[in-house]
Amino acid sequence: MSIVDILRPVVAGALKDLYQKDFAPAAIAINTTKPEFEGDYTVVLFSLVKELKKKPEDLGQEIGEKLTTDQPTLITAFNVIKGFLNLTIAETIWTSYLDKNFNSSSLGRETDNPAKVMVEYSSPNTNKPLHLGHLRNNFLGWSIAEILKSTGCEVQKCCISNDRGIHISKSMVSWQLYGNDATPESTGIKGDHLVGDYYVLFGQKHKEQIVELVNQGLSKEDAEKEAPVMKAAQQMLVDWEAGKPEVMALWKKMNQWVYSGFDATYKRIGTDFDKIYYESDTYILGKQFVEQGLSDGVFFKKEDGSVWIDLTDEGLDEKLVLRKDGTAVYITQDLGLADEKYKDFPYDQSIYVIADEQNYHMKVLKLILQKLHKPYADGIYHLSYGMVELPSGRMKTREGTVVDADDLLDELVKVAAAKTEELGKVKDFSPTELTALYDTIALGALKFFLLRVDPKKRMVFNPDESIDFQGFTGPFIQYTHARIKSILRNEPLAETADAATPLLPLEKELLVLLEQFTTIVKQAAAEHNPSLLAIYAFSVAKLFNSFYTAHSVRNAGSAEKKALRLKICALTAGTIKASMALLGINVPERM
Repeated sequence: MSIVDILRPVVAGALKDLYQKDFAPAAIAINTTKPEFEGDYTVVLFSLVKELKKKPEDLGQEIGEKLTTDQPTLITAFNVIKGFLNLTIAETIWTSYLDKNFNSSSLGRETDNPAKVMVEYSSPNTNKPLHLGHLRNNFLGWSIAEILKSTGCEVQKCCISNDRGIHISKSMVSWQLYGNDATPESTGIKGDHLVGDYYVLFGQKHKEQIVELVNQGLSKEDAEKEAPVMKAAQQMLVDWEAGKPEVMALWKKMNQWVYSGFDATYKRIGTDFDKIYYESDTYILGKQFVEQGLSDGVFFKKEDGSVWIDLTDEGLDEKLVLRKDGTAVYITQDLGLADEKYKDFPYDQSIYVIADEQNYHMKVLKLILQKLHKPYADGIYHLSYGMVELPSGRMKTREGTVVDADDLLDELVKVAAAKTEELGKVKDFSPTELTALYDTIALGALKFFLLRVDPKKRMVFNPDESIDFQGFTGPFIQYTHARIKSILRNEPLAETADAATPLLPLEKELLVLLEQFTTIVKQAAAEHNPSLLAIYAFSVAKLFNSFYTAHSVRNAGSAEKKALRLKICALTAGTIKASMALLGINVPERM
């Protein structure tokens, strides 16, 4: 239990004794005290003032006196600054936390949360390899799933493979026309890259044919539709939906190339799923909801036979749910998939990790499910994230300007190798160890850079900045961890208990920050925001370096002080490792 969790019921009890008023502990706002004020934690009084009809200063004084009188082993001093009650926590609380956790392998983990959560992420199209935008999606989804697990939730990770549609048909047609029976084996090209190359080639050929048709007198709009490759792709889609054997065989073959490529990339970046759904299996499931919605008066049918829902009262507009020819649209598919997911895993919350371009779509999905009175509708949660751009601008797959995940990782490994060798501290590493180290640094740099930003914000990815060994980066934190492990290898921890030794300011400041780990994990889970953990891990690494610069461990002045600092080192390393693990980042023992 964190100190904040201990303080809240204590403050609630003091309020009950003083004013005979009941306050829910969870409703009492407690923050870390600002650096410019004396104290460790601050009770925010403003929310209590109206209920208790007291001036904030008087309220703070009375509560502070009550707490220091009744809880002297927890709270040793207080001061009041306007509407804030600053509390000083007893030093023994910090040293007790240190003694209990410096060698713990379960930091930040709880088991008392019964919630069931499904997290859907990745969800790629099978016409191209994973790219930089997919990486932010994968890292966010995987991380939030692990963060929720650490708070005790039962979590299932899932992915929907968008394996049908016109985009797939474009790659298939392009390969048929220009592939000369090329395979991953015959070309030496990874399967997802090979299929993606033909998708890009389709776009190029389409452009060429548009120019030709425009020169023959067609409008650009008509030329786009009448281009032979586009008409072939549209026919391919019709043949697929009709189950034409040769089309289905080609579709299965090319999709399998892509899946093999995806699997290799997922393994490399540490992504995994408990279940994968396939759009080719689920795209017709939502049609059952149309009849229900019509009979319940939720949907209405227009004269042309198309089915719609009117969401104007909710500030949206009318939304198509079934075309006039009876074919499903994306929202119809998603209605069916939401129901299928709930049957497989009766969740309390279903998190969709999807870019902010789909904010409207996700609002509509949740509203329709609520209007259909589905038991899982309120649990739909859209973890909306901003798109990733490059310094040169936005990526476009069809124009071949996308940064493939595999290519990016290969390039980052080279940068990691060059920058590590510049430092000259890996001369005793074997070639195998160096390969593993460079992979760890490169992937850590990439994950940290993409996760350190609040998911809601759009971001620009700069590869050079991401792999810097100084500043707000993954390698800086990894290097700090390796530095601490080096200290502990040279100065083993004492097995006996320490005599009491007063904490110096930086020692206490670091312990206060380390103790907040569980609170930060809970906050990250509640806000679905891994960036809070990234910021926290950086803050810990930065403060440790200040502590280590100011205070020697080897020459600490006494055996007791040395033992204390070694435990602080061990707790810091454990906290960094646990924080980074929830981001999917490994921290090396040596660097």
